Amino acid sequence: MQSFPVDKQDAEIRLDRWFKRYYPHVPTSMIQKACRKGLIRVNGAKAKPEARLAAGQIIEVKFLDLDAGVPTSVATVKLSKAEKQEVRRWVLFENRDMLVLNKPAGLAVQGGSGVRDHLDLRLEAFDPRPKLVHRLDKDTSGCLLLAKSTQAAAHYTKLFRQDAIHKTYLAITCGVPHPLEGQIESRMQKEGTVEKMRSGEEGKVAITDYQVLDHVHKRASLASLQPITGRTHQLRVHMAEMECPILGDGKYGGREAFIDGLELAKQLHLHAWRLEVEGEVFEAPLPKHMKDSMKKLGLKV
Repeated sequence: MQSFPVDKQDAEIRLDRWFKRYYPHVPTSMIQKACRKGLIRVNGAKAKPEARLAAGQIIEVKFLDLDAGVPTSVATVKLSKAEKQEVRRWVLFENRDMLVLNKPAGLAVQGGSGVRDHLDLRLEAFDPRPKLVHRLDKDTSGCLLLAKSTQAAAHYTKLFRQDAIHKTYLAITCGVPHPLEGQIESRMQKEGTVEKMRSGEEGKVAITDYQVLDHVHKRASLASLQPITGRTHQLRVHMAEMECPILGDGKYGGREAFIDGLELAKQLHLHAWRLEVEGEVFEAPLPKHMKDSMKKLGLKV
């Protein structure tokens, strides 16, 4: 059996649409049949495909091949000893209930259409295989918490739902937010059918606290960002709307998300820096592309 906690960003969507979002290669007919047979449950109860999900619920899947439709070379991938050692080097902290990893930038957390490599495949490096409790965008690096059991997954998912786990990100921005410290609040909704967000009156409330830690005149800054809510791409949208897009974020900042005159990595400069869980604070070292850009720009933590 596999267990998946429902994130805030997935609240209120239909169960079948959750599978379409994270496992687009799985036929809808397979999901519908599995629901009828009780092989897909939500919080232990039989669920219909059209059931609306709530943040913190646990989706349980029994005897269902979620790799159906994925090329055999991907579905049956086995990690070499060296690959397992590499994944284990990402561990920042471990106890009997959880793992905290420093996820590399560019690695998706879960599979999807056209995604041949992702963290979910790499979790074969651990025994028992840990369970995802929350997610990071593919291009965002840093602290990612995983649970070692279904009970632990339910516990940490509940803490996330209650805003009892605090996340702090570091971002290099093009331009300097003004004032240098404050809170951004807007309503955020999906833009059309693409995986892109925007502010809109019909959206859900999105709140971010920010603080500029260092800046270079009006050219760039290093900012600490704390998402109070957990909307998709929230930090990226908020910084772009302040006219200080995150460096490398062409999706939301366009050409303004790049700095002319310096050879800086064309990557998203957003890092899940710190994670505070039940009084313990875990900190992930910055990725190389962010350290290099900070050095060239003259920014310091």
